[in-house]
Amino acid sequence: MAAPAARAGARPELSARDRSLITVAVRTAGGNTEQLGFHLGRAVDNGVTQEELIEAITHVTIYAGWPKGMAAMGVAKQLFIDNK
Repeated sequence: MAAPAARAGARPELSARDRSLITVAVRTAGGNTEQLGFHLGRAVDNGVTQEELIEAITHVTIYAGWPKGMAAMGVAKQLFIDNK
């Protein structure tokens, strides 16, 4: 039996790109930075630009709070530096 995330990722209603943006937003809002680097990388692989990811994190920060947003931004910054 496939994991729930694998089954949800195979559904055709949302593109992989859109799913990646949603996943980054949810991880940021929940303060779940442990796996955020992985999901940011997947988002880039799925066609999301660094600028779009920064904007998504910035937008979530308004609603989820400064500490969670800044923690996520730190993960994103490190990933973008490492991938240059």
